[in-house]
Amino acid sequence: MTRLVLFEPAHRRVAAELERLAPDLELALVSLESAITLAGAPISDEAVQADWGWFSADSGFGPAGRMLFVSMLKSRKLAWVHTGAAGVDNPIWRQLVDKGAALTTGHGQAISIAEYVVGGVLEYFQRWPERRAEQAARRWTRLPFREVAGTRWLIVGFGAIGEAVAERARAFGAEIVGVRRSGAPHPSADRMARLADMRSLLPDADVVVLAAPLNAETAGMADAGFFAAMKPRSVLVNIGRGGLVDEPALLAALDAGKPEHALLDVFHTEPLPGNSPFWAHPRVSLTAHASAFGSGQTARNDALFLENLRRRIAGETLLYRADPRDLAG
Repeated sequence: MTRLVLFEPAHRRVAAELERLAPDLELALVSLESAITLAGAPISDEAVQADWGWFSADSGFGPAGRMLFVSMLKSRKLAWVHTGAAGVDNPIWRQLVDKGAALTTGHGQAISIAEYVVGGVLEYFQRWPERRAEQAARRWTRLPFREVAGTRWLIVGFGAIGEAVAERARAFGAEIVGVRRSGAPHPSADRMARLADMRSLLPDADVVVLAAPLNAETAGMADAGFFAAMKPRSVLVNIGRGGLVDEPALLAALDAGKPEHALLDVFHTEPLPGNSPFWAHPRVSLTAHASAFGSGQTARNDALFLENLRRRIAGETLLYRADPRDLAG
C-alpha cells in the first residue's frame, strides 16, 4: 500500500478530495507539534517509510516542517515529493532528489506575487506616499504621476511567476521583454531573450523584475555592472531570492540614483537585521518575504498538489518538475 506523509492542517483542507482520489492511500500526519500519527496511532519518523511526501507551504521550516523532512530523508522508498515552494535553492531539496525522489514544485503563489509586483510599482509611479503626506497635511496638491502604459518591463525569469507578472503589466499597456534559459517565444511577452542577453536590455527597461531561480547562473547577477546599465528613473523589483543581488552594490547604486527605486521582498539574510541600511533607505520599499501571502495562494497550491497526486496515480506526466540546475549543492 502507498503511504503519503503530510502536514495535518493541510490534510484537513483536502481530506475529502484525498478520499475521492486515493481512498486506499495510507496517510502519515505530522501535527503542529511535530508528532506523527498513522491511522490515529503514534509512529516514529524512522517508521514512517513514506512513498510520497507533501511539503505544503504552511508546514514551513519550523518543527513540523523539519519533522516532515526528517521522515522523508529516513524513508528507504521515497519516490516523489511535492513542495508548495516555487524555489528549490534550499539544500534540503537536493538531499531528497539524491535519494531518488522526483520533486515537483508549487506555483499557486504566482498570482499573489504578480499582484504584489504590479501594486508596488503602481504605488511608486503614482506617488502614493507623497499623496498620503499631502492628505495628512491637509494640502490640496495635484501631483503628476508616471503611467505604466508605454513603459517597458524586463522580467528576468519567465516561469509561472514571471508570466503572471507579464500578463498583468501588459494589461496596463506595458511592453514586456522576458528572459529565460531557452529564450523561446512566449505569448505573454512582446519579446523573449536569453540570460546572456540581459545586460544589453537593461538600458531600455523602465521596470526590471527579478523572478529567476537562484542557481550558479544567477547568483549575484544584479551587481554593480548590472545597475550601471539600468535606465535612469528605472525601478528594480526583486521577488526571486536575495542571492540574486549584490546588496552593497545595490545600495551604492541607489545612492547614485540608478535605479531610482527598489521594491525588495527578499534579502541575503532573513529576517533582515535591524541595522540593515535597507530599512531606512529613502529609495527602498521593502517587505518581509511576504509577496506570496495572497488570500488565494493556499487553495491554488492545494489544488496543484491534488492534480499532481492524480497524475502520479494515473501514471501521467507531473506538473512543474523541478529543474536539476536549480537545486543547490
